[in-house]
Amino acid sequence: MSEEEDKAPNGPIENAWEMKIPEFKPEDNPHGLLEESSFATLFPQYREHYLKQVWPLVQKTLSEHHIKAELDLIEGSMTVKTTRRTWDPYIVIKARDMIKLMSRSVPYEQAKRVLEDNVGCDIIKIGKLTRNKEKFVKRRQRLIGPNGCTLKSIELLTNCYVLVQGQTVSALGPYKGLQQVRKIVEDTMKNIHPIYNIKALMIKRELAKDPKLKNENWDRFLPKFVNKNISKRKKPKKKKDKPAYTPFPPPQTESKIDKQLATGEYFLNKEQRKLKNKKEKDEKHAEAAKKREEKRSKAFIPPEEQVIAKGETKAKSSVDIAGLKEKILKARKGAKSFNLPTK
Repeated sequence: MSEEEDKAPNGPIENAWEMKIPEFKPEDNPHGLLEESSFATLFPQYREHYLKQVWPLVQKTLSEHHIKAELDLIEGSMTVKTTRRTWDPYIVIKARDMIKLMSRSVPYEQAKRVLEDNVGCDIIKIGKLTRNKEKFVKRRQRLIGPNGCTLKSIELLTNCYVLVQGQTVSALGPYKGLQQVRKIVEDTMKNIHPIYNIKALMIKRELAKDPKLKNENWDRFLPKFVNKNISKRKKPKKKKDKPAYTPFPPPQTESKIDKQLATGEYFLNKEQRKLKNKKEKDEKHAEAAKKREEKRSKAFIPPEEQVIAKGETKAKSSVDIAGLKEKILKARKGAKSFNLPTK
């Protein structure tokens, strides 16, 4: 037995994330694979130009792992296949993930990291999580944040590369970080702001550093989200009061004949009915003409003037009459001096 096998724990493990997965080497599978495996994925037309430029690098990277890559521009598809020299049975799954990420607008420099052992990927479909298109756009923008700040903070806390594209969110990084990214994305689309999950991750990171709190329950430190579902349905302006319940049916509405019988119109001739209708119309016209004349005559009615008493005028007038007379006399004398006759 080797030294690594001796060190491996036999019982249950408390924290599976701390467990180190042994590296898979060509010596572990000397006979290679029996059958050829292949995976294909379609890509949108706007990615064609970029993939044409990058494809030689993709082929070079995959050839190191003995995987064959093909690009079909007519069908718009990418294919990866195993060869006789392929010794790693899981590398074809990793290659499939790589081309999937590239079809979802992830750059080649990031997508090639999936081929590493401790790096995985997750493509989260967010299109069907909300039915309303306006809500979907708002929540997706909330995930990105102003100038991409929220997305950058998620990347820093989870050690993952995250890209929001269309109706999917592509995540790439360690497996523990991928779980956290999926939770944040799904909660955001369920109308829970990402800042709550970001705050919780920051608190967990700080608590993990403290050896005293390492083995304790952290629920008391984490922020609790209270869901306030306030319905904004339209309420009627006029509320109709429901009448008291009665087991009897409502009274039958009167027909036209019933109304004529009540007024006595039913027993009149055609000429009499015409005369009656004409009389009613004339009365209506007369009332309307009277109202019209009243409305017109309102413009010719003079407004009521305020009557001021004599005592009030004296009290209100604060003009110095004696002083005013002196000013007028002085002005007259000055005018005479200027208009003297010349000899």
